Amino acid sequence: MKDDKVIRVAHYGQKHANSHEGGVEVVVGELAKRQVQMGYEVTCYNRTGHHISGAEHDIPQVAEWNGVHMKYVPTIEKKGIAAVSSSFCAALCCAFGPYDVVHVHAEGPWAFCWIPRLFGKKIVAHNHGIDYLREKWDQGFGAGRRFIRHGERVGVRKAHALIVLSRALQEYFSREYGRETILVPNGINRPEVLPADYIRKEYGLEKDDYILFLARATSEKRPELLIDAFKKVKTDKKLVIAGGSSDSADYVELLRKKAGDDPRIIFTGYVDGVEKAELYSNAYVYVLPSDLEGMAICLLEAMSYGNCCLVSDIPENTTVVGEHACTFKQGDLASLTNELQRLCDNEAVVEKYKANAADYICEVYSWDKTTKQIADLYEQLLRE
Repeated sequence: MKDDKVIRVAHYGQKHANSHEGGVEVVVGELAKRQVQMGYEVTCYNRTGHHISGAEHDIPQVAEWNGVHMKYVPTIEKKGIAAVSSSFCAALCCAFGPYDVVHVHAEGPWAFCWIPRLFGKKIVAHNHGIDYLREKWDQGFGAGRRFIRHGERVGVRKAHALIVLSRALQEYFSREYGRETILVPNGINRPEVLPADYIRKEYGLEKDDYILFLARATSEKRPELLIDAFKKVKTDKKLVIAGGSSDSADYVELLRKKAGDDPRIIFTGYVDGVEKAELYSNAYVYVLPSDLEGMAICLLEAMSYGNCCLVSDIPENTTVVGEHACTFKQGDLASLTNELQRLCDNEAVVEKYKANAADYICEVYSWDKTTKQIADLYEQLLRE
């Protein structure tokens, strides 16, 4: 830190920094608590209102979490409005707050980053994926999609620095806007692998007897494609669909109808804590069939538990896994079915991928490295 001055950082754009509602929340939480350990003064502006997957998962509001100051801004708890209202209020708070750097997460919230910039704050815009492409924004005559695209343009113009998660996203911003970006990948922590205890009692699951999808249940992650493929695979294994709805309850209902009365397909809803850890720890294969990603935290998590992973061949996935996971052709039912059948029939292949997955992912992707890279960026901006 320059001249021993404490750098004061504010984060906004996340739902709740101390939750696992989505990848953005994981990133903000991991960065914020490490920035405190580095000596920064850190404040997170969170939404009021309920957990995205239901009030039963609410986390109590706290004034401090791991040394991070937790603030809560007014939020209109209505689909498509929550992010707009909370981000606007957070931007105002940041503008009038004693911050050196305002770190804005996700493209929609970028729309208001010009407000703290007017008051002399250094603005870091953090891209977590091309949000306006998500199908859920088709509703309401595409108003949400247009707002997010507007936010993207504002961030490109007004941010002092723009962080992206992948080379593909760097190419996108260069191609669309001629904007230079900084590649800072997400990180991962090495977890403790747990035996099947809770999930045995709750779902009748044993180690290696199920295929796992664990992510937000949204159309761009394509769990319906996985269900269709699984139904064609000859196997005694089960399929577990785990994850909250994230404003997409109708889509989850579609998934349940597609699964029909197949007793092999289990829906858990939102999972966290021990339940989530046990599901990752004991899966035979983890599958992420996404059409759209930034850099999937769920994929990093799955590999950190030593899973054999099967992912769609979009660059955002293949760049993460390298040669340490299996891929199938994006959106291709036959390709996914064939790969699933191959893995179900070849335990030795699965074990080979499992043997190296955790060591590889935890060596390449580290939250400590990510936090240090962002800290260097902050200090460069403040020197300028």
